[in-house]
Amino acid sequence: MRYFQPLLGSVIGLVILAAGCGNSPANNAVNSGKTNTANNANATNAANAPANADNAVATTAKPEAATENNAPTITPVVHTYYDALKRKDDAALQSVLSAAFIKSVQDDMKAEKKTGMAAYLALYDTIPEKPVEVRNEKIEGDKAVAELKGGAYIKWTAFSFIKENGAWKFTGGSPEIDSVKQGSTTGK
Repeated sequence: MRYFQPLLGSVIGLVILAAGCGNSPANNAVNSGKTNTANNANATNAANAPANADNAVATTAKPEAATENNAPTITPVVHTYYDALKRKDDAALQSVLSAAFIKSVQDDMKAEKKTGMAAYLALYDTIPEKPVEVRNEKIEGDKAVAELKGGAYIKWTAFSFIKENGAWKFTGGSPEIDSVKQGSTTGK
């Protein structure tokens, strides 16, 4: 008798569980004339719902900004950079890199026991077959930002430039990439 109550409770629990986990009714003569209006309504709502409407983990693509200018000041710097990488020309490369970026690269090369700055940077940057596109330069004093597309950058990506000794130089920095790195390290 003392085993009967737990056994009966288990059987009742399993019956309730099985009833709750049942499939939709069989498609037979009894319910062949019935339509499943709930499923039809859900299908209609799902088809008409905007993408990512209530999805907390979905990402939304950033809309592409319009082209404001063709970056007449920064484009030659970018093209010289990629031409120097392609030709492995250290002197031409250093002519378009900021002093801080050159020092950073030299420190990395020293730590990795590498020589040849152009060859070293070519390991980490895709050398495109056609010229990198440059647009939307914004110059504020001795600092500038321009968007690049091509090579490893399949979408327009902003990069920072600085004016040193009267010439524009690539800093190696990107406000967009830096914000992603910062967000991933701070948990935001």
